[in-house]
Amino acid sequence: MSARTRRLTTAQALVRFLSAQYTERDGVRRRLIAGTWGIFGHGNVAGVGQALVEYADVMPFHQGRNEQSMVHAAVGYARQLNRLSAQAVTTSIGPGATNLVTGAALATINRLPVLLLPGDYFASHSADPLLQQLEHPVEADVSVNDTLRPVSRYFDRITRPEALIPSALQAMRVLADPAETGAVTLALPQDVQAEAYDWPEEFFAERVWTVRRPAPDPVELAAAVEAIRSAERPLIVAGGGVHHSEAEAALRAFVEATGIPVASTQAGKGSLRHDHPADLGGIGHTGTAPADELARTADLVIGVGTRYTDFTTASGTLFQHPDVRFLNLNITGFDAHKLAARTLVCDARTGLDLLREALTGHRVSEEYVAGYRAGKARWDEVVEAAYRAGDDSAVPTQTQVLGALDAVVGDDDVVINAAGSLPGDLHKLWRSRGPRQYHLEYGYSCMGYEIPAGIGVQQAAPGTPVWALVGDGTYLMMPTEIVTAVQEGLPLNIVLIQNHGYASIGGLSESVGGERFGTAYRFRAADGTFTGAPLPVDLAANAASLGMEVLRAKTVGELREALAAALASTRPTCVYVETDPAPTAPPAEAWWDVPVAETASREAAVEARERYDHQVAGRRRHL
Repeated sequence: MSARTRRLTTAQALVRFLSAQYTERDGVRRRLIAGTWGIFGHGNVAGVGQALVEYADVMPFHQGRNEQSMVHAAVGYARQLNRLSAQAVTTSIGPGATNLVTGAALATINRLPVLLLPGDYFASHSADPLLQQLEHPVEADVSVNDTLRPVSRYFDRITRPEALIPSALQAMRVLADPAETGAVTLALPQDVQAEAYDWPEEFFAERVWTVRRPAPDPVELAAAVEAIRSAERPLIVAGGGVHHSEAEAALRAFVEATGIPVASTQAGKGSLRHDHPADLGGIGHTGTAPADELARTADLVIGVGTRYTDFTTASGTLFQHPDVRFLNLNITGFDAHKLAARTLVCDARTGLDLLREALTGHRVSEEYVAGYRAGKARWDEVVEAAYRAGDDSAVPTQTQVLGALDAVVGDDDVVINAAGSLPGDLHKLWRSRGPRQYHLEYGYSCMGYEIPAGIGVQQAAPGTPVWALVGDGTYLMMPTEIVTAVQEGLPLNIVLIQNHGYASIGGLSESVGGERFGTAYRFRAADGTFTGAPLPVDLAANAASLGMEVLRAKTVGELREALAAALASTRPTCVYVETDPAPTAPPAEAWWDVPVAETASREAAVEARERYDHQVAGRRRHL
């Protein structure tokens, strides 16, 4: 008896297949590909576009305005749902496809799933070269989509219909695997998209991908327990893996049983509530004083779900105890082995629970607990001072903007940011009150992420207030998805902070001898430098022209009123505020390595190099 088949185009088969894929963890089932974002052109309109019309009842479609933004929206969606559900993005060939590269890099660096479906050249080469095709003189199978290879966790070009079957299954495996996930690319030649094939019915059967919670190896677990028992000043560094694993309760139970304090990376902030006595806030270059002070004297650093970027380690200068050791609990061996650590390769929640059980009765000294709690109390006073506004009629500082927002948001609200000077201020000062409240994309620190990511978060958590914090530099990069929020009726809140330039890079430029060159949004002065009057750009008017309700706030008092109004609004709302450009956040508590010119004639660069040589001498190699 012959197997049953169904005759469909390749694109139709792909959409039907995607609609039947699910993940399951802890007994909870979700759609693996919950919807598809798309912008259509000749490379996908007759294939994937037609298939999405054909099967609109099983595959929701979202209309985007920029291909990179669509990926950011999908990433925001996946992060909000702890990587258990994702979205697809379809584009035409040419610029539509290459616009995916930045978003793909962001997804893969942050270990967040997104399925990319760019159109491609004719596999038959019957139309050669077609519009937007890259011609390579010696590699005829190369296309612009090959730029997605290094930023994808899995890549395939589907040159025959039947090749989709194994490739689609591999794609789902990677997307659903917490140890491998990231951007997955299936490049789709446009003639193959429209080609019909007799597909086996079992290809369209419902399939559930189990998201595993692997337990640690018993030998590794025993070694980890011994390392913790023998440490006098242990410190936990909580990374994004705590959130992805939904391990916040397990971390809290572990900390309360052992007394070990927690400092967090940008991705891990909120792993403990800010008011938990063991939460020391951010760590590293943008960290808090108590967290960095403790890191310098820690004899055991316990990394939980962290990649240990240079911001976390202060470019290798932070962990200065002469006998410091590392114990890394991570779902991937790649990250677990960093810094020559003892490894505990496992799911974060499973590993923390087993560690707590094995350490029953063990607790750090009360002297150690009293010391870090006193440091936390001192830092809380610093935060209060930064947030405090003495005069409601004054122009607010950036930290006062954060203070006003802190007073408005609820525990379940989501605050999104990615780039500029805000990440440093937020990491030091923000008081996270819920595990999803702090949404900082700092793996790629991609300008333009915040607005589309806010749309993705609202799709994942309908009814949740979402606040996208953007500076003028970030806003100018990618405001286009405001139109999508308006079209979909999503009540996204944008807090648009105008300080007339790249404030973060301006400060960095000054510190490394760059003299803030090219970082201000100003007219050219007579000497040709950008030091003239501020540009007469009205970003609030721009947001209004894209369909947002805009509330302008000139003072601290007006800012509070505008934020409250935005929270109460049922439509996309922008709170626009010009801030006092003078920095008011506490200075960095740890170094960050940005190489300085080794030889220069300008005094600023010479002095910066002297400071650099002094700092770099403190770097350690942990072997």
